[in-house]
Amino acid sequence: AAAYTHRKKDQESGAAATADALAAAVRPASALRFADDDAEAYADLQRSWKAEDMPAEERAAVEARALAVPADLVKRCARHVALIDGFLPSCNPHITSDAKVGIHLLAGAARAAYQTALVNKPPEEVRRELREALDRIAEAEARALEA
Repeated sequence: AAAYTHRKKDQESGAAATADALAAAVRPASALRFADDDAEAYADLQRSWKAEDMPAEERAAVEARALAVPADLVKRCARHVALIDGFLPSCNPHITSDAKVGIHLLAGAARAAYQTALVNKPPEEVRRELREALDRIAEAEARALEA
């Protein structure tokens, strides 16, 4: 949606600059690294289960990373949803559905990452923070469904 909010009136109103800022902040291709990071973190976690001689500090670091990767993805999704939600009033009105689909896709990715984080038994504070991020995403998603 940001790529198509560059009409003359978008440029004059400042909407094109808002679209450019959104595009710079939300780079879908960069999110793909989370899949690789998660696979690597899980492989390390599996290795830690079998390595009886692994030092406790290393085991703790492996477990922390296995939690951090999906937790970071939830937070990233929440930030991107907020950016897209804030962009909607400036978006080319003929393509707001594209932006809203982005919100829905990010919401699904955040929920999937949250489930992965839960498997890693996050401390209550982290769990609450992630749940709050999901709640903010759900609010944006509900707004997207209404308009």
